[in-house]
Amino acid sequence: MGWLSLAIWTPIVFGIVVLALGRDRHAPLVRWISLAGSVIGFLVTLPLYTGFRLGTADMQFVEKTAWIERFNVNYHLGVDGISLWFVLLTAFMTVIVVIAGWEVIQRKVNQYMAAFLILSGLMIGVFAALDGVLFYVFFEATLIPMYLIIGIWGGPNRIYAAFKFFLYTLLGSLLTLVAFVYLYSRAGGSFDIQTWHQLPLPLSAQTLLFFAMFAAFAVKVPMWPVHTWLPDVHVEAPTGGSAVLAAIMLKLGAYGFLRFSMPIAPDASREWAWLMIALSLVAVIYVGLVALVQQDMKKLVAYSSVAHMGFVTLGFFIFNELGVAGGLVQMIAHGFVSGAMFLSIGVLYDRVHSREIASYGGVVNTMPRFTAFALLFAMANCGLPGTAGFVGEWMVILGAVKANFWIGLGAATALIFGAAYTLWMFKRVYLGPVTNDDVRQLADINGREFLMLALLAVAVLAMGLYPKPFTDVMDASVSHLLQHVAATKLN
Repeated sequence: MGWLSLAIWTPIVFGIVVLALGRDRHAPLVRWISLAGSVIGFLVTLPLYTGFRLGTADMQFVEKTAWIERFNVNYHLGVDGISLWFVLLTAFMTVIVVIAGWEVIQRKVNQYMAAFLILSGLMIGVFAALDGVLFYVFFEATLIPMYLIIGIWGGPNRIYAAFKFFLYTLLGSLLTLVAFVYLYSRAGGSFDIQTWHQLPLPLSAQTLLFFAMFAAFAVKVPMWPVHTWLPDVHVEAPTGGSAVLAAIMLKLGAYGFLRFSMPIAPDASREWAWLMIALSLVAVIYVGLVALVQQDMKKLVAYSSVAHMGFVTLGFFIFNELGVAGGLVQMIAHGFVSGAMFLSIGVLYDRVHSREIASYGGVVNTMPRFTAFALLFAMANCGLPGTAGFVGEWMVILGAVKANFWIGLGAATALIFGAAYTLWMFKRVYLGPVTNDDVRQLADINGREFLMLALLAVAVLAMGLYPKPFTDVMDASVSHLLQHVAATKLN
């Protein structure tokens, strides 16, 4: 078993053990086993970074074993500079979510913790899979734990939100399965993703493949106009579910564009880049304006996520190194920042049981330590220099200006809208005099909450102040991808 298999199966095995314990009378033991599983799951991902060779675009830590021999399906894993950081980010966020749900979840604790541990392993599988069937199995399997998390521990309309989430993402993925079957036949009976990258396909076939895969990945990102499921799901999901959904699950779609759409259909990607850029700018500008009028904190951050992910797809489809690397950095930064924003909202919700901005005011007077963390995360969400939120957005804007000044100008407006809706929310929730008894009775964060927020604060500041380790890992893979897309362009 290689490091990647350990990264995938360690949390899944711990999840199954936790599930087998059953009964809430075992809740204390379940929590400690879940924490041990998540921490060990994170520790086994660290050798992937320490042993990663820089300066090469080759897949590393490759494992390959025959799985379904009749159809030439293999258990084939590997990571490159594009996927490595997402494996570490997934494992890290799982530790945070287990800590976040420690005291909050009181019923069906074992099922809650098991769902997150199993989901963690499945998401790492998506980022590591080098076989089309294996990727699709992991990609679809992630829906099941998240569906249960929303449907069991969510808010009053949780069943509606869970169904909407499941149907949107499942229907989008079915066309991708058709595309994979077509590629299998064209590749002479191979599901190897790297073999698919080398297939000489006519533009007509590439266009059909591009839009078939777009159906799955755009819904997952989510891009405008197929983003409507996200705010509903975030509002109903428990805090941990919202954090993992924003931090990791949205990245599965954006990752799909880099691993499948662009290298398999390079000419179609260039042909339809104008559409992707237009949809991304709509997400950045229009959805940013929608976020401004939200009264629910979770909805505001959900729309903020759509706007920030618009930066990611914009960066990818301007086809220069600054843009693509910036999009990747933005994905990682958004994982830290959006996860932190949702967990901060969860801290307030656990005390007051309201997500309405109007229910708060003057929180700084009763929770000064917590407000300091909330301010840092709000600044990162605005894209303040020195925080993780700035680096990726700045790289994408520079790349966009390099490609087309007006696209860069449109993208830069997101920084204005981002600052407007984030600071508007922060001012009304945290600043000013105490406005009601609920806020007057609030107790500041305890040790568990402090640890959870401190870990995220360190990640946000470290990435903002020293992003070099992140960009060094991805440089060679991004260059190779862009060379591949340019070299295969039709004459």
